[in-house]
Amino acid sequence: MLAQRTLKSITRAVGVGVHGGQRVELTLRPAAADSGIMFRRVDLPSPVDIPVKVEAVCDTRMATTISPAGDPGAPKVNTIEHLLSACAGLGLDNLVVDITNEEVPILDGSAASFVFLLQSAGIEVQKAPKRFLRIRKPVEVREGEGNTLKWARLDPYDGYKLTFEIEFKHPAVDQTGQQFTFDMGSGQYKRDIARARTFGFTKDVEMMRSRGLGLGGSMDNVIVVDDYRVLNSEGLRYDDEFVKHKILDAIGDMHVLGHPLIAAYTGYKSGHALNNKLLRAVLADASAYEIVTFEDERQAPAGLAELAPAW
Repeated sequence: MLAQRTLKSITRAVGVGVHGGQRVELTLRPAAADSGIMFRRVDLPSPVDIPVKVEAVCDTRMATTISPAGDPGAPKVNTIEHLLSACAGLGLDNLVVDITNEEVPILDGSAASFVFLLQSAGIEVQKAPKRFLRIRKPVEVREGEGNTLKWARLDPYDGYKLTFEIEFKHPAVDQTGQQFTFDMGSGQYKRDIARARTFGFTKDVEMMRSRGLGLGGSMDNVIVVDDYRVLNSEGLRYDDEFVKHKILDAIGDMHVLGHPLIAAYTGYKSGHALNNKLLRAVLADASAYEIVTFEDERQAPAGLAELAPAW
């Protein structure tokens, strides 16, 4: 049986939120089979549980934010996509995340620190079948036209791969790779995707900070780009780090489904808002998907049974 996974032990991290700039502590705990991933706001007078699911997404400006039942007035957890991307990359299904503020810490701006944390806790195989969401027909959402066109799409595919194309019309970004395809079945998430950091442009800093965003951003956790070049002294981690980070984000945004995907995702200039709109379009059409399990691991798409060694 291709089984669900959780952590073997508890692990912790401390950092700051990239937008709010406030100190936050995370405690990552094992969770029961079929319980999914849940954030728990333990800083409130009465702790509030926020299960990760599509309808819990209440804000997608600059990050993915969830609240109970998607209520914008309820307690929230912001910037969940990098941690969820790491969970997807390691094949984790069930997890409780105690958090002491409303934003997941940015750490180094990528998913690599979360991968390290999760792997250091160990991964445990559970006695329940892993439930995949398999796409049965193409689903696409589009916005804008001409230069403002952006879209995201899921197609049937025997595995899980993601293709992303960016177009920023910026000298520093344009000289890097603009398109990348990553196959999750390759087993190379940690090597090829996890280290790609979030990025920001100096021209946007004033606007973001006037809206209370980006207050915790620095060159320790963001690739900073001025009008012409990358300002970080160490440069880029990958030749195509910008587009790889968009794939990292998309993996996290798709994991809000609560199930690993069997599908091909394609994004063109997409972001958190369009990715969530795509998931809502899928769930709104019962004929677009099915939930599947594999009693025999050999029947699963190549690579999906080996996403993370259970050590």
